[in-house]
Amino acid sequence: MPAKPLRSFRYLSFDVVGTLIDFEAGLVGSLRSIAAEHGVDLDGEAALALYRTARYTPEALSFPDDLARVYLEIAPDLGLPVDPALGVRLRDGVAAWAPFADSVAAMARLKQHYRLIAMTNAQRWAFAHFDAALGHPFHAAFTTDDTGTEKPDPAFFHQVFAFVEAEGGSRDDILHVAQSQYHDIGISRALGMTNCWIERRHDVAGYGGTIAPADFTTPDYHFTSMAALADAAAVEFA
Repeated sequence: MPAKPLRSFRYLSFDVVGTLIDFEAGLVGSLRSIAAEHGVDLDGEAALALYRTARYTPEALSFPDDLARVYLEIAPDLGLPVDPALGVRLRDGVAAWAPFADSVAAMARLKQHYRLIAMTNAQRWAFAHFDAALGHPFHAAFTTDDTGTEKPDPAFFHQVFAFVEAEGGSRDDILHVAQSQYHDIGISRALGMTNCWIERRHDVAGYGGTIAPADFTTPDYHFTSMAALADAAAVEFA
């Protein structure tokens, strides 16, 4: 049983890309669009594996600007043209990445009971598009541009703690909700937060485009969709 009931939290903090926004569908869809124009049959899981390797390197830039560089690195292995203009197209396509089918409704329901905080490794320009697609549900938002760092750096989380403390709360008032074991679930546990793992890839093997954690962290709460989290919260607030 989780240590704390869902109704005891004042805040829900969220990973955005991969938890609320369908990052893998957006990335693969953009690559498949380019591939179709050049007569290439693209394997989505292979593309995600190549992306993961290319993304997490010392020369990586901030996301999603880094997609222009990543494209040039993975294009040869995918049989796609090594064309900087296509890298820019991949990066700019992020603006159209869509939420998961359950995200908008779930966030609207959760907003009735909690203050929602975005915690995203995306740059502010991309988050603005994601926020609009989600229906502007957030009480506050922290991007890599705001924090100067990326999860799983504890410094990112400490800036959120400071914000909550300025409103009279503490990290104990926050339930951290995310799909990434590496970026979110492990570090939130290390920092003493209660967490909720949204296992978006529950029906697919592996970690897809997200780096695998060194160690798996058993979450306090575990759902395979945002809808299930919203349902569970609704029961407790009924």
